[in-house]
Amino acid sequence: MYPNSIAKNYTFSLLALLTLSCKNNFEEVKRINQFDALPVGEADTIRVVYTDSAQTLAILTAPKNVDYTNQPFPYSEFPQGLEVVFYDQNDKETYVKADYGIMYTRTDVVDLQGNVHITTPEGADLKTNQLYWDVNREWVFTEENFTFKNQEYDIAATTLDASRSFNKITTGPLIGSVLVKEAQ
Repeated sequence: MYPNSIAKNYTFSLLALLTLSCKNNFEEVKRINQFDALPVGEADTIRVVYTDSAQTLAILTAPKNVDYTNQPFPYSEFPQGLEVVFYDQNDKETYVKADYGIMYTRTDVVDLQGNVHITTPEGADLKTNQLYWDVNREWVFTEENFTFKNQEYDIAATTLDASRSFNKITTGPLIGSVLVKEAQ
């Protein structure tokens, strides 16, 4: 019985070693084949001025920009937040600020996250935790709770679908109350 016990221990040890060995090799193979998206560039303390026909359209500032436009689905990331000042044709300024931003180059959609705050020269004030902006359609939307105030509205709700100028707004369920004027 003693030799049988040694054989069992040897067999168990060999199986354990093979199992651990295969697992380690598998983990190593997974690590080698893992795709790491490396940026094409990184920049600190950036300021980008967007112009058209010598007119300033917007100024973007950010503490850091990481450029992944070399990826199959290209994007540019602002991991430490960003601020954008948009100028209309009368040089009136709309301010946009967020703790994090990502711009998808192929779709021209911007995803702003964390303490998103927008103010317009007409007095509109929007606050939310996440906001998407479709650059081509000049449309903003979110499924998050938000507050919006201007001369006509003081709204707290979920789900916002609005034009960039906020002259067309659709909301989801209201949180709190909205002041409504009766027609005479």
